[in-house]
Amino acid sequence: MFNRETAIGFLLRRPGALASRPARLAVLVLAATGAGFLVWSGVIHLMLWSDGYKDVSVIGPLFLLQGIVGIALGVVIVALRWLALLAIGAVTGVATAIGLLLSVNIGLFGFKESLSVPYAELSLAVEFTAAFVLLIAACVLALGETAGAGQWSPVPARRRSLRLR
Repeated sequence: MFNRETAIGFLLRRPGALASRPARLAVLVLAATGAGFLVWSGVIHLMLWSDGYKDVSVIGPLFLLQGIVGIALGVVIVALRWLALLAIGAVTGVATAIGLLLSVNIGLFGFKESLSVPYAELSLAVEFTAAFVLLIAACVLALGETAGAGQWSPVPARRRSLRLR
């Protein structure tokens, strides 16, 4: 049966919930690395936007949006390290790379791109790397054994005091 609280708790799981110290460290390093690649992708898109893509209908605003979202998402991933954010970051990396590949191969919103333009190949490498690294972090966090009874909280639960009779 679906339990909303359990599902939300799972999506908001953080590395501190893991029982294994090496697993916690791995998630932290992978999350920071993947977030760094998302920020890099965002910076590439903002540079390209300012170098002329801002004048391309539909694509220009999407470049600006991707640049802002990539940087903001990278910062939020490092700050919160929630499982849901790791997955969203991985999807963002793949979606951005697929957008470029669609633009190169069939065109997108009336615009056809080439992989020979500046930063195209670098952008693909950065985006797929971000997605891969964040996916690995999400898998380690989702599949890792949790501390305690599976429910970890930074605030200790109230304990009933034992009274002697």
